[in-house]
Order: sequence, then C-alpha cells, then structure tokens
Amino acid sequence: MKKILAIALSAVMLFSMVGCGGTKAEAKDRLAQIKEKGYIEMATEPYWAPNEFIDPAKTGDEQYVGMDIELGKAIAAKIGVELKLVPLEFTAVLSGVTEGKYDMGISALAWSAERAEAMNMSVGYNLTKGEVSGYGFLVREGEENKWVDAQAAKGAVIATQSGSVQEGFYKEFIGECKELKLFSSMTDCYLAVAEGKADICITDCASGKLYADANGGLAIPDFRFDVDEGSGTRVVTPKEGTDSLMAVINEVVTELEESGQIQAWKEQYSEYAKSLGIDVNE
Repeated sequence: MKKILAIALSAVMLFSMVGCGGTKAEAKDRLAQIKEKGYIEMATEPYWAPNEFIDPAKTGDEQYVGMDIELGKAIAAKIGVELKLVPLEFTAVLSGVTEGKYDMGISALAWSAERAEAMNMSVGYNLTKGEVSGYGFLVREGEENKWVDAQAAKGAVIATQSGSVQEGFYKEFIGECKELKLFSSMTDCYLAVAEGKADICITDCASGKLYADANGGLAIPDFRFDVDEGSGTRVVTPKEGTDSLMAVINEVVTELEESGQIQAWKEQYSEYAKSLGIDVNE
C-alpha cells in the first residue's frame, strides 16, 4: 500500500511540476535572463550597408558597423548590459531567433505576416518614403513593359533572397514561375538579372533603384505588390517570454526614430560604407 501511495504521490508531484512549468518560465522572462547573464546576444547578417556591414580594417566585434549595430548598442545600454554580436547568414538569423537561440535579431528585417507569427516584431523604423517605395521587380532596362505584374512573372526566371520577405511575396502572389533562383544576398540577385541569369529580381524598390542607378542597364517597373509599405524595418525577438524585452526595444526604437538619430546613423554609415567601396542599400 505504501508503494502504491508513493507512486501516486510521485505522479501528482510530476503533474504539478508540469502544470507549474509555464508559470515559472513566465516569472523569469528573457529580459530577466539577459540582466542575469550580463549581455544580450544579437544575430545579424553583416552584408547590408548601411544597416550592417564589415570594416575590414577592424577585428572582433569592432569590425561590424552600421546603423543597426548602433541600434543594438542602444538597446543593450538601455538594459544595462553588454552587446554580443552573432554574425550569421540571413536564414540563420531568422531560424535562430525563432528557435530562441538568440535574444534578438537586427538585420534590415521587414515586417511580414509569416514572421509576425513566428517571432515578436518591434515597431517600425527607417520607414521607406517617396516615389520609389514598396516591393516590386528589378528587370533589365527595356523590359519594363514585359514584366508588368505577378501574372506575367509566372513566365519568368525569378531571383530573390532566400528567407526574405520578398520570397514570401513570391509564394503569396506568384506561386509558380519558369524557374525560381534563391540567393544568400540581394546583390547576387541583382547580378543575376544584370548577367541574364534571371529575368526578374523581387526587391525593395528603393534599394533596387539605387543599385540600378549606380550600375546601369537595369530598371524598376511600375508594378508593386499589394502589401503594407509603411511598416518599416523591425527588431525581432523569440515569441515566448519576450514581452518585457520587446517593451524596452520599442521604447528605444521609438525614441531614436522620433529624434532623428536613426536617420542620422543611416546617413553616417552610408558615407562610411561608400568610403570602403561597399554598395549601399537605401
């Protein structure tokens, strides 16, 4: 009887521990963990100037520079901890944050419904404004009237960045094409169109036009995907246990955006990148 009672008691205790697990995890949220360990880990893909790029004359974390790096430093300072950078490929940034491996991701990340389901996303910053805004196509000059919409694009060879919001637009609005080519960087996508290896690059139109103006032979047609163009760039965190962390991030982002500091960093690091011979995306 004692053995039976002991087994039953153990089962009750185990059930109680499982039931209380969520409460315990919520009590010690991500922000508390960051403060306890004394640093915040930020995942980023350092190949998108002026947001984040590498200064080859520097070493260690100092080699990673850009306006997103400055934003990460500001968030760390607000919390009162050290910033630790984790350079990764773009898809690894997304999966690493989604899986909770890293505290936050800052890597020129645009809002999308799919990402919002997988991660917490901050308020927007670095909002795209002006005549050339939104998401559409980069094509070869003279072919603007050939690739006029998503339906026409089904007959094209399309290039875009793997894991990007642009790949999501392909899946949502186009769905099928002659051939889809996924690259690790948008610059490779632009080159694929320029070299005749792809007909269309799905891109942020402001960045695409900047590349086209600088390199020639490319153009941005009038077509735009029907999406929210004003959502801006976002800081992302894991979905669970990051509400208090995201509250701090939103406070920092809002303050820096309203004061004009983010725009100032953008201009500063655009010139910095150009001085290193690095293409700038705006």
